[in-house]
Amino acid sequence: MTASAAGNTTSPVNTADLYDERGEELASVSLQFQSFGGRSHFSGPVRTIRCFQDNALVKSTLATPGNGAVLVVDGSGSLGTALMGDMIAETAVANGWAGVVINGAIRDREAIAQLDLGVKALGSNPRKSAKTGAGEVDVDVVLDGVTFRPGVSVWCDPDGILVER
Repeated sequence: MTASAAGNTTSPVNTADLYDERGEELASVSLQFQSFGGRSHFSGPVRTIRCFQDNALVKSTLATPGNGAVLVVDGSGSLGTALMGDMIAETAVANGWAGVVINGAIRDREAIAQLDLGVKALGSNPRKSAKTGAGEVDVDVVLDGVTFRPGVSVWCDPDGILVER
């Protein structure tokens, strides 16, 4: 299977090799996300959420079948509250999500590190978020100048994040 093949395979796709192969077909996120999950390499079709310090949509979305998708959450870069903890991450694993990219914080980082889930986030904070359901699902989100559109492919590994333009 070539490096450009989407989805999760037994051999991980390295973003550096993928960029060498596909170049400007891909956008690279320069924001330095930390890796928290037990899966270092993950990829799949994008699903999106835009929310601010409210994780109700994250919880409800990850409770649906993921089919190998990657949930990209634009939390406006806030580190004030966590948008995902271990219980929500366990639900994501049970529902077949490949990973989650959060432009914000998570919590329960040691428990999340034990799960077969790719998780990239800006940091962690033990503080819970609101649960009102404020936000939007499956809309274009922009992180660090890179647009994530629902359905396009994303690849994540310790080197960074690439998304189809």
